[in-house]
Amino acid sequence: MITLTHFLALGAILFSLSIAGIFLNRKNVILLLMAIELMLLAVNMNFIAFSHYLDDLAGQVFVFFILTVAAAEAAIGLAILVVLYRNRSTINVQDLEELKG
Repeated sequence: MITLTHFLALGAILFSLSIAGIFLNRKNVILLLMAIELMLLAVNMNFIAFSHYLDDLAGQVFVFFILTVAAAEAAIGLAILVVLYRNRSTINVQDLEELKG
């Protein structure tokens, strides 16, 4: 039987992997966006697990909002990356530091 503890442990593992991905990979913007998406999915898993455990639909409603924000973030982030790649021919984070104003 899969319990709440199993879901929370899996969510914690996914969240810690995404934190490690953000801190260890500071070169590629696409991998940074993927780590942020993984972090949001770990949070969604915890919301769903608690929602099922407590028999409350509020957690599932929050998941729909988070998925909407994640989809918008991915679309806008990838659009920005395409424009940056066309202008600079790179998506390396260190090469984009001169955009600071």
